[in-house]
Amino acid sequence: MPRDRLPKMDVLQIPIASMPFLLALTSRTGKAIVPCLLASIVTVLLGGEPRQAVVAWCIGMLIAAVALRERLRTG
Repeated sequence: MPRDRLPKMDVLQIPIASMPFLLALTSRTGKAIVPCLLASIVTVLLGGEPRQAVVAWCIGMLIAAVALRERLRTG
């Protein structure tokens, strides 16, 4: 693929793509941090293809939200 045709992400999209990982860090659950980190990395790598990136991002957010809910529930 020529260099000028590579998909690019805006500066604003990168923090949004890393939200699952950052949310998983607040849950302090090691089991949730790694999958959310992988989901964030895949989201950044697929940034040029929005449909696939959204799927990876939603899966990461779902894992992070469940982990955070369990942390808040246990106190």
